[in-house]
Amino acid sequence: MGLIALRAMVRKDLQLFFSDRKAVIMSFAAPILIASFFGSIFGSAGSTNAGGIPIMVADQDNGVISRSIVAAIKADKTLGVTLTTPDSARESVRKGAVSVSVIIPAGFGDAAGLAFFNGQNKPELDLVYDPSRTAELGMVRGMLMGHVIEAVSKEVFTGSRGGVLADQSLKQLDASDMPADQKQRLRDVLNATRNLEQGNATNGTAVGAPGMSTPYSVKEEPGMANPLAGYNPYAHSFAGMGVQFLLFAAIDLGIGILLERQRGLWKRLRSAPLSKGALLGGKALSGMLITLMTLLVSFTFAIVVFKVRVTGSVPGFLMVAVATALMASNFGLLIAALGRTPGATRGVSILATLMMVMLGGAWIPTFFFPAWLQKATVVVPTRWAIDGIDAMTWRGVGLSGAVLPTAVLLGFAALFGGLAVWQFRWEES
Repeated sequence: MGLIALRAMVRKDLQLFFSDRKAVIMSFAAPILIASFFGSIFGSAGSTNAGGIPIMVADQDNGVISRSIVAAIKADKTLGVTLTTPDSARESVRKGAVSVSVIIPAGFGDAAGLAFFNGQNKPELDLVYDPSRTAELGMVRGMLMGHVIEAVSKEVFTGSRGGVLADQSLKQLDASDMPADQKQRLRDVLNATRNLEQGNATNGTAVGAPGMSTPYSVKEEPGMANPLAGYNPYAHSFAGMGVQFLLFAAIDLGIGILLERQRGLWKRLRSAPLSKGALLGGKALSGMLITLMTLLVSFTFAIVVFKVRVTGSVPGFLMVAVATALMASNFGLLIAALGRTPGATRGVSILATLMMVMLGGAWIPTFFFPAWLQKATVVVPTRWAIDGIDAMTWRGVGLSGAVLPTAVLLGFAALFGGLAVWQFRWEES
């Protein structure tokens, strides 16, 4: 008898959910549309990085060294270089068209060559940057340093200007107040540089001769199960938005219970042959089925339209999905247990949900967070849900990667459900 009543209550909740066609469409369409939007944004960012960080370069020097620097950064696949004027370079940053502009001042090449020997009067490269994109500034600065060192050292030791720069440095050396022993060591280096340049000019090896460069190369390997497939930004986007709208559905569940209590329905249900826990468990079950459908429909769309793949474990993905849906439905019960009126409860619940999805990495991946905040968010259930879905989709972690997120989510579900049973009021107070 009790099981029949429980099934009838769950069936009633599902029928009510599907009876409002507009609400059903919004429950499925909203996460799909918003996830598609965020995925396209992250996808555009990924495409930009793949084609190079866009920067502007203005070469006012136009000398041998500066042209070599420009050629090197144009050949760098991590940079997308556009040559322009200094005014245009600055204006592009101000308008947000690029994150960094590099301005090479007149006389930079010779000044850098002289400073290479004596370390004095170092010329400055002007880096104009967008203060909201300082991470890209650091990347450009690091890559530019390597190209400048290589171009300057190549010209100093083997280029056509090497002898001239050595002669100028020798003249400056004689007039400097450097200690005698240091002067002599530097003089030996400069004379050796002149001899090297003269020898290269005689045997014709100056062209294409190498200069100093970084003593290593980089092998790029994405940390994924299938690196050849590449990162699909829609996978994380649909994980984040799917979890967010699961919680929004849970809010509707909680508000619905509050409305039923206002009408006295829950007082009448006390006469049914079901315990308090069973009645609330039935609500949790119907809520879990509704929220699970929301998540699965969203990911089905992502799989069909955006080629998102579960590269880890399909059973693991289902484990995390079910645990997330159960956590969300019990969160809805907790809202109903703690709420007083539907209007006031809805506002507080939406705020709490938005905080959870934000801290859980639904909008922005948690690796963008400060280190202390990344550690703090382990107490947020949405963090485990999103990380678990990411692990099963684009990260390609096996079934073992779903065990801990599933266990933690079930723990949160038990916590929310237990608190809801403890605090639930059957009548309006």
